[in-house]
Amino acid sequence: MAINDVQVTDLKIIHNPAGDVYHILKAREQSYAGFGEAYFSSIAPGIIKPWKKHNRMTLNLVVIMGCIKFVIYDDREGSVSNGSFQEVILSPDLNYSRITVPPGLWMAFEGLGQIHSFLVNIADLDHDPEEVERVELDDIKYKWS
Repeated sequence: MAINDVQVTDLKIIHNPAGDVYHILKAREQSYAGFGEAYFSSIAPGIIKPWKKHNRMTLNLVVIMGCIKFVIYDDREGSVSNGSFQEVILSPDLNYSRITVPPGLWMAFEGLGQIHSFLVNIADLDHDPEEVERVELDDIKYKWS
């Protein structure tokens, strides 16, 4: 099930013999909420990074190498998708897209495939450890493969 307010946006790859161009985010897009910081994160194959919820930050995630399965869980009171999970697998080779995750949703992710995977996040806020919540993987009941 799709979670209310989560957006998955197909992205464009411009192929060029000298090297390809991979679009990520444009300021005119609806999912653009402002700029706070951009960073890369990596994950090893078979590793699952546990649940995290940002209370104010909007995430714009694109996998630039490898393959990552993102799982989003909605426990927002009054949300039409409360209690639902949404799975999105991103890879530049299989599904070159951006996932926009608004504040208030839990997210965990798993490295798929045989290599370290890398994502870029373009967030609307600077990192603030006070605005994020973390729980252990088993605290939210989801069946990982």
